Amino acid sequence: IPKYCVVSAAQWAENSSLSKSLTSLEFVTVRTIVPPYIITVSVLGLALNAFVLCVFFAHKDRLTVAEVYLGNLALADFALLCGLPFWAANILNSFDWPYGEALCKLVNCVMTVNLYTSVYTLVMISADRYLAIVRTMKARWLRRTRYAKVICVFLWIFGLSLSTPTMLHRKVMYFEEFQMTACMLDYSHGSSWKLANQVLLNVVGFVIPTLVIVSCSSSIVKALRQRKESVGLQDVNDTKATVLLYAVTLLFILCWGPYQVFTFLDTLCDIHVLDVTVWSHALDVGGQVSAYLGVLNSALNPVLYVLSGQYFRKKVSSIYRRALRSRRGSDITTYQRSVASTYIHRPEQIKPVVI
Repeated sequence: IPKYCVVSAAQWAENSSLSKSLTSLEFVTVRTIVPPYIITVSVLGLALNAFVLCVFFAHKDRLTVAEVYLGNLALADFALLCGLPFWAANILNSFDWPYGEALCKLVNCVMTVNLYTSVYTLVMISADRYLAIVRTMKARWLRRTRYAKVICVFLWIFGLSLSTPTMLHRKVMYFEEFQMTACMLDYSHGSSWKLANQVLLNVVGFVIPTLVIVSCSSSIVKALRQRKESVGLQDVNDTKATVLLYAVTLLFILCWGPYQVFTFLDTLCDIHVLDVTVWSHALDVGGQVSAYLGVLNSALNPVLYVLSGQYFRKKVSSIYRRALRSRRGSDITTYQRSVASTYIHRPEQIKPVVI
């Protein structure tokens, strides 16, 4: 993921004015509060996202286009949460990375892929709602689950390609002054890579998706209002699906927006628009806190599916009823076999019927 993840000690090491932070009250606070928070988010999020994926896989009916995208979002969140325990262990170990360079690259690349895959999955959900409500008849042929699955595969490839800078620059480096090995982004051979990566994160990872989502959402609201005024009725299903879209999108912006802001401020420091000496400590602390807030998004998305997703709740209820019927049928079959076995082995208990 972006630079603040699993890299704090190395960043402090590069700045002599911050080198004492490793023994400061802030660092002690980070070690005390953050690992339990990360573990809680990880365990809760993994369980909830696994539940969502199991519901989508277990239900016999064919998934809708929106459900394909929501399943893809749950899969991306699940992948990110798998890497969080390494992050927590790294903080508990005083940011001394013990897992080698391969896992250093892999864990952070998975997080970066998740960030891009998640936001563009939200874009596709917005686009699907736009086609379903605004271009109902004209673009009906585009709303096919086959196309949605192909798009999801493309989104993973797209996210993987955008994680290339992380793969190239994430390294395990030893710092003698701290007697530690840190997993960090190494831009020592040129600051242009850092600037390009941060601009990519802000523009491709936030600005463009947000503009598309806002544009689709405004068109959807306008179309629903016009439909209500002209017909006097409003499709409840369309409204609830749109509310779920808004809830998931708003949660993403609230969780990842602060991180994007701190990344942008860091970019302004790099191009000397802001004074580094004034902003460095605030960016270091704010960047870490905003990253911790960002990962909360992956654990809260499944909660929105349950609270706002009418069809999702119906799927859960259907699976539960099917499992209950299957269990009852199994119990009845077992009872019938038991009775038949009793009569076979004890024929004297069968009394003749006198008519």
